[in-house]
Amino acid sequence: MPTAVDALVAEVARAIDADLPVLTSEMTAWFTEVIPEFQHDEAIRGLMVASTSSNLVAIVDLLRHSIPVEQISVPGAAAEYARRFAQHSLSLEALLRAYRLGENRFTQWSIAALDRIGGVPTDLALAAVAELSRRTNSYIDQVIEGLIDIYETERRLWNSRMGAARAAQIRLVLESENLSEAEACHLLGIPMTGWHTAAVAWMPAEGPSTAGMLDATARLIQEVSGPGTPLTLLHDERTMWVWVQQPAPRHLDLNRLSEGVAGLAAEVRVVLGAQAPGLDGFRGSLREAIRTRAVVENAQNRALRVLAFDDVAVAALLTENSEDLERWIVRVLGDLATDAPGNRELRDTIRVFFESGSSYTQAATRLHLHKNTVHYRIRKAEELLGRPLTDDRLDVEVALLARALLWRRRPLPATASARTSGH
Repeated sequence: MPTAVDALVAEVARAIDADLPVLTSEMTAWFTEVIPEFQHDEAIRGLMVASTSSNLVAIVDLLRHSIPVEQISVPGAAAEYARRFAQHSLSLEALLRAYRLGENRFTQWSIAALDRIGGVPTDLALAAVAELSRRTNSYIDQVIEGLIDIYETERRLWNSRMGAARAAQIRLVLESENLSEAEACHLLGIPMTGWHTAAVAWMPAEGPSTAGMLDATARLIQEVSGPGTPLTLLHDERTMWVWVQQPAPRHLDLNRLSEGVAGLAAEVRVVLGAQAPGLDGFRGSLREAIRTRAVVENAQNRALRVLAFDDVAVAALLTENSEDLERWIVRVLGDLATDAPGNRELRDTIRVFFESGSSYTQAATRLHLHKNTVHYRIRKAEELLGRPLTDDRLDVEVALLARALLWRRRPLPATASARTSGH
């Protein structure tokens, strides 16, 4: 029979469960802030959030239903996140630290929930806190034991599969600031004096992993670049970094690459950095490709399969801090930044209007609209902006581009905060 302590523990778990989405966001943001290894790209961050969420749900269920500790297993998302941690050569210590920090934070939530319940005798409250801590600690211990085995097994498999020595050489060239071009050439066996184009090819985290698709994509990239053999690094089981080298600048046929990628049996996406010479070009082109991936992953056009850095350079260079960027977008665009009905059409109209040299006639032609409709939309947009389009036009153009390509689709209130004065 459940005891009074069991009943109170279950009540605390239900209270936490009611706020779990908010608490999950709080915990994942905290992990990112205090553990450098948790500052992932968008795809892996999504898996980190899923891992955290699955663990919190499992703990709440454990407390609500008095599930025996021997029935605890590692949640699927948490196991996959541990494997990705191993594939990216991130430390096991950082992963385990997150679990211990998370245990401490969960205990704080439990005490706060117990306090909100109120009216509980002191001895019963103390007993409940002790039982909550014991069960949570048992869960963490059990899961950590499984995670250690998952991580170490994946490290061994990954190292044998991808060639640890080769991967280490490429990473040394990417990260060692004092390395000369001659030394880089010796390590990688490719001339650093040529022109380099880096690409990132990846498959969605949620889809099936089709063997050989990333290798096939690397061959496609090489085919549109010219003769040679691509240099590749399997960043994780769903992501490959690719470099192609040419002795002189060479145009890449992106239309041909897009057609090839569209013909693959799996959903693969490809982004490319700009072509550049030397060791700086080898490194810089990859950084540009990684930034371009962030644009693709935030873009509203989910069908986008191939994209070059130079086509979205301004947006790509704004991908460092998405939350700061979104706050700036709202300050610049005001109510025009919201998802209110008709706002997307207004934003698209302004962008085309600017691209048409502020010509109503040309904008109307490009948008297949009547000239008076363009006039109306511009006036409406200016009402929402709270000022003429000619005021701080550059800010407005950049904010519109960022809103279109980098917005994370977080819901905004119906009326956005107006842009602050002096910005």
